[in-house]
Amino acid sequence: MKRILSIVITAILAGAFAFAGLAPASASSEKGALHVTKECSLFKGNPGEFCTITSSNLTMIPIGSRVIYLEAAGATGLDTDIVLDTVGGDKAFGHVVLDFATGTGTVRLNGGTGQFRHFHAKAAVSFIAGVNWAWNGTYHFNEDH
Repeated sequence: MKRILSIVITAILAGAFAFAGLAPASASSEKGALHVTKECSLFKGNPGEFCTITSSNLTMIPIGSRVIYLEAAGATGLDTDIVLDTVGGDKAFGHVVLDFATGTGTVRLNGGTGQFRHFHAKAAVSFIAGVNWAWNGTYHFNEDH
């Protein structure tokens, strides 16, 4: 009887571990690279103006989404809060610092609405050409912050 009980318990535990291995990873464990390009022909440095996403490696940041700048640009750069407003209506909140002389800076996104609720990203901002810019960095989801 003990042997049968031992076999049954072992089978149940093995099944539970196998099932757990098939379960999708939770959003809190997802992380990876972030690569976004945007064009800024409509951004003239005023609050409320925006750039438009032209490519993204994340489906949650579709082409056509907007990066809205909440404060005015300074004479030598940008240091402003931003809202990433997606085509689907979800929003990510963040901050960008950009030096116009070097064409480089950083952007951070920390939380938001919908699918961005636990989203965090940090990326280098770089000038491509014309009115085009890139964000290259990393992202992760974290329910603790």
